Amino acid sequence: MASRRPYWKGYLKLSLVTCPVALTPATSESEKVRFHTLNKDTGNRVVSHYIDSVTGKAVTDEQEAKGYERGENDYVILTDEELESVELETVRTIDIEKFVPRGSIEWVYLDTPFYLTTNDKIGDEAFAVIRQAMEGEDVVGISRVVLGRREHAVLLEPRGEGIVVWTLRFGDEIRPESEYFTGIDKKSDPKGVSALETKINKRLKDWSPDMVSDPIQESLLKLIADKKKAKKPTKAKSSQSTKNNRGEKSNVVSIMDALKKSVAKELRSRKAG
Repeated sequence: MASRRPYWKGYLKLSLVTCPVALTPATSESEKVRFHTLNKDTGNRVVSHYIDSVTGKAVTDEQEAKGYERGENDYVILTDEELESVELETVRTIDIEKFVPRGSIEWVYLDTPFYLTTNDKIGDEAFAVIRQAMEGEDVVGISRVVLGRREHAVLLEPRGEGIVVWTLRFGDEIRPESEYFTGIDKKSDPKGVSALETKINKRLKDWSPDMVSDPIQESLLKLIADKKKAKKPTKAKSSQSTKNNRGEKSNVVSIMDALKKSVAKELRSRKAG
């Protein structure tokens, strides 16, 4: 099992079979380029603080609390202890009580994917029994679990040696497609359809993750690499902030203009190809 830090740990239960499990996010954005906000005059990072909206005074971590708005500027304050006192059983247990045919849930209900694995070798056999039973019947399980203090409906789908868990959007979150797809002319030119089918077949390929690469991300990484080569890091001098305050040019490199040019060049080359 991959040594990833689990997002959630608890138990998977089906009838009398129970085993310790862990949920790990199936996707990651850690490879995305992220920027820090800086003071362009000094090159120093900018930090943010919570302040009281009325008094203007800073609020410490100990003073922070959750509040539910019951009226304008009127809140019910809930402490961490009070929130923990109403925790549901699904905080620690995924109890599969319903099953539906595999593939019967429309894609629009699928929200966030997780990998579900055993969290202790002692639970491997029970986990395998649950997974193989669902796979044998070609079904997926429907259950609930609390993530981030909110209860989510989830789908459990056997996949390889593990189980993929999708959080599901609730029914009232889905907009009916009939409200958007009505009024579209259903008539089509058979010759036009045939011609496009020929084009489609010529462009048909096996799926590859490379098909969904991010050109902006690639251009940004190349731009940053070029900037690193062009500008070697130098030790900060105590007089630097004084120079900047006198209006001299800062050593902070602004890359947004260069990024726009790089992306535009990349897109032009793709269109030309």
